[in-house]
This record gives sequence, C-alpha cells and structure tokens, in this order.
Amino acid sequence: MKHIPLHKISERVNIGLEIRYYGSHEKIQRDGDMLGVHRDDHFIFFVIEEGEAEIMVDFTHLDLPEQSIYYMLPGQVHHRIRSDNGRGWFLAIDTGLIPKEYRDVFDDQLLLQQPCKLTVEKYLECYKLMRLLNDAYLQQTEGPFYLQMVYSLLNYFLGIAATCYCINTGAQKTASRPNLIAYDFKKLLAENYKTEKSPSAYAAMLNISAPYLNEALKKVTGLPVTYWITHEILLEAKRLLFYTDLTVKEIAHQLGYEDHTYFSRLFKSSENTTPLAFRNSYRK
Repeated sequence: MKHIPLHKISERVNIGLEIRYYGSHEKIQRDGDMLGVHRDDHFIFFVIEEGEAEIMVDFTHLDLPEQSIYYMLPGQVHHRIRSDNGRGWFLAIDTGLIPKEYRDVFDDQLLLQQPCKLTVEKYLECYKLMRLLNDAYLQQTEGPFYLQMVYSLLNYFLGIAATCYCINTGAQKTASRPNLIAYDFKKLLAENYKTEKSPSAYAAMLNISAPYLNEALKKVTGLPVTYWITHEILLEAKRLLFYTDLTVKEIAHQLGYEDHTYFSRLFKSSENTTPLAFRNSYRK
C-alpha cells in the first residue's frame, strides 16, 4: 500500500461509539488480520478480562495482561491483535465524546502509553459497568433517553480509565526532542486554535522553524501540523454542534472564522458530511 489507511468511526456508527466483546482467540486474531495496519481518527480502548493479548502500536509490541485497560490515541499506527485465550472488550470512541479533563489525562503521555493494571476492586467495578454499558448500547436506538443513558455509562468508564492512569504513572522517562515539541505544541494548540491556525504561528511560539515543527510532529504522530490544527478545530465544532443550539454561523465565528461558508466547506471536506447533517445524525 502507498499510505497507511485512516479509519473513521463516522463510517461505521452514527453515535460516535462502538462496543464489541471478544470471547475467543480466533475472533480477535481474525478481526485483527482483516483490519491490517491502520490509524484511527478516534480513541480505542481495550478492557482485558481474562488471558493475555498482544498488540503492536507504532512499532512497539505491548503485552496486555488480564484485568487491565489500554487505550490508543487517534493517529497511532497499530495492527494485529494476538491473544492467548484472551477475553475482553473493545471500545471505539469519538474524541468529541471524551470530556476534556479525561482527554487531558490520556493526551498527557509523552511516550507510548502503557497498559494499566486494575486493582481487584476497580476490575470488579469495571466488569459490572462494561456489561451495563453493552446492554444499554444494544437497546433500541429509538427508545427515549437512549443516548443519554449510553453516554452516562461511557463517562463512568472513562472516569475509571482516567483515574487508573492518573495514579499508575510508573517510572518517569526522558522524552526526545520531537516528543517534547509535540507535547508543547498540543498544549499551545488547545489554548490558541480559535485565534491561530497557521503552522508558522505555532512554530514561532515554540521558537523553532515551521518545517522543523512539521518534521517533529510527523515523526511522533505520523501526521503533519495542519492535520492537528484542523483536528482540534473540528473537535470543538463537533462539541458545539452536539451540545449547543448555536447556528453553524455562530459556531464558525466562535472558532475564529468570519466566513461561515468556508468553515462549512472545511467541515464537509474533513468529515464527509455537513455540520447540520452531523448534528442531526447525533441527535436522532
């Protein structure tokens, strides 16, 4: 292949969430082989209940032990899940559904995040929660308060995962120069994306050249500066479209676009749908 495929959650589900339970080695292996090497535009979480699994993320082999949680960030390259009698849960979650305080925890890893081993108490809590979440997820989508119930349980799970990673920091490691630049860029981007949309502006804030910033980000994430700027803008746009009743024009202005038609074209080009169609698909 000439490029690494980017899988979009919007092409599989219309509520920003996908849940699957894996109860056999063969099923995990078959699905992993079918997907091949790829990136995702969303978060992936694994909850390993029994046995062990192995996954390769950004050229690093990771062992996922039983009674543990692991997540992958949008843009990370991964492939082929191996399992030894492994049983557990797979969750694909649109970034816009993750509260900012939890997302800050998950994004705060300078190096490749490691599996988080759950305590016995937290595992039992997570075990019960995953079944409740799956039951709610499988209900009729036309039912009253379907999304509210599913998203409430999802937030509960994300809180468990964020707490686990907060208290399970492990040994501190020295980050490379590109890792530090990527980390500082992400912090600056979160603070300035509404007013600054030029790669050169962020490079100036970091006292480096724009080409060097782009090189560092591509080395760490596999994606250029422009991708991450657009990603941050559209992430906030999705939040505003879902959680507020602001018009598309008002949202465009909040995000720093005087020309709301340009903003709409940008949204459609990236998401393959218009802002209003996105809003309607999530609210039905």
